[in-house]
Amino acid sequence: QVQLVESGGGLVQPGGSLRLSCAASGSIFSINAMGWYRQAPGKQRELVAAKIRGSSTNYADFVKGRFTISRDYAKNTVYLQMDSLKPEDTAVYYCHANLISLGALGNSRRDYWGQGTQVTVSA
Repeated sequence: QVQLVESGGGLVQPGGSLRLSCAASGSIFSINAMGWYRQAPGKQRELVAAKIRGSSTNYADFVKGRFTISRDYAKNTVYLQMDSLKPEDTAVYYCHANLISLGALGNSRRDYWGQGTQVTVSA
């Protein structure tokens, strides 16, 4: 069984910074991609940033230059450094991983999600 555990959300003033962490654990064979999505009230979940195995990195236009995604491959962990935060960044942030897990009947590839962590940007 695979789990994604997030940490690092909270309340911050506009212009401030937060760092989110997400660790994947369990019967993992390999991780193809890890990243972050967010969902604000009344809106659809949207991609924030993702790091694909290798070196490919994707950022949403609305966070380019402000957010930085990084991975610790040895620890199966992904981080999201968020700087110059704006009120419109307020949302629940979800960790996502596309990975291959080990199973009794063989390996399988699928998407996993964390439980979500609240980020609130307000004065």
